[in-house]
Amino acid sequence: MPDNSTRAASRVEDHTAAVQFRIHSIPTPSSQPYICVQGPDQNLWFCESGCSKIGRLDLNDNSFSEFTIPEDGAMPIGITPGADGNMWFCAKRANKIGRITMRGEITLFDVPTPNAGPDGTLLGPDGNVWFSETEAGRIGRVTPHGKIMEFSAGITPGSRPLSIACRDDLLWFSEAAGNCVASITPEGIVTEYPIPSNDSQPRAMVAHPDGSIWFVETSANALGRIDRAGRITEHPVTTLNSSLRGVCVAPDGDLWFTANAANKIGRMRPDGTMVGEYSIPVPSAGARCISPWPDGRLLFTAFDAGFIGEVIPQ
Repeated sequence: MPDNSTRAASRVEDHTAAVQFRIHSIPTPSSQPYICVQGPDQNLWFCESGCSKIGRLDLNDNSFSEFTIPEDGAMPIGITPGADGNMWFCAKRANKIGRITMRGEITLFDVPTPNAGPDGTLLGPDGNVWFSETEAGRIGRVTPHGKIMEFSAGITPGSRPLSIACRDDLLWFSEAAGNCVASITPEGIVTEYPIPSNDSQPRAMVAHPDGSIWFVETSANALGRIDRAGRITEHPVTTLNSSLRGVCVAPDGDLWFTANAANKIGRMRPDGTMVGEYSIPVPSAGARCISPWPDGRLLFTAFDAGFIGEVIPQ
């Protein structure tokens, strides 16, 4: 672990900008939306973990489409665009990787390891979709044709890999119970980087244009940053015990994050300066994932309240 990994002091800008919220209620009750991301059709795709559906929101007319996974209790969580023009998702309880076309046709592929708990997923630099196996402590890879390979060497047992990000030719993943972030090559070589704060519970990760990887530290109440040299800096957020869950990079380079317990959406500069924290106008929304939109809006999932929210910077 590099000696110069640090926990920075909080800095807050004097001119906190306002934001506008919009709420889009998902048609199915108890849908429990989790990960959301822009698809190749320029719509927002998301997992409905509470009802075994994949959802799609057309932001041109604010209409929803929902597609039922052909297995009850599948619990879809992570979803990402693939190189084949389809969306790929993790069905955690079903122990499967799913593929859904733009027409809503779903195909499921079995994960070889039983009860692996596939969770986070991302398109890799090799054209395959990579995913975490939270319960098995592995990282998986699926080809566009559905062939799956799993990697476990070098991953601390019981570390619970979760989110995945991509930088250069490496995949990066968080180890929620291992207090590490780690990289994996397309060949499966793993390098782990311990986080300075104890039991920080890293979750969502995102690559920044400056070459760093940012991640939330749910228990340490901070955003973490790891640079290309492997140095980790931790930037605390203002509201205590926020239970950070999601993070993304906006088109201007700022970091936006969800604060689940605080019921807020936050914004931070790449230097760690807090810009603001904004209260979600629905109580106990349960904000999870947050995703950037090309026009500057941010979209987030409200797991507990069952809606897709928009954050519009003013």
